[in-house]
Amino acid sequence: MIYNQAAIREEVHHLAEEAFHRKLISGYGDGPDGNEYQIVCEGKPRHFNLEYARSFLRKMIHQAN
Repeated sequence: MIYNQAAIREEVHHLAEEAFHRKLISGYGDGPDGNEYQIVCEGKPRHFNLEYARSFLRKMIHQAN
């Protein structure tokens, strides 16, 4: 499970980088909990669990295409 979580975190990081460079979000990074990721959108930092962050970023990028 730790490997799976690391793989998801890596994917979320890449998705967040892409969303940031497309100016869809204004910031990103690890959350305070090991299972969370912080995404800054609309000027507000939000902490999502990794699964939700992955889904959220995929949807955001897909809608921007």
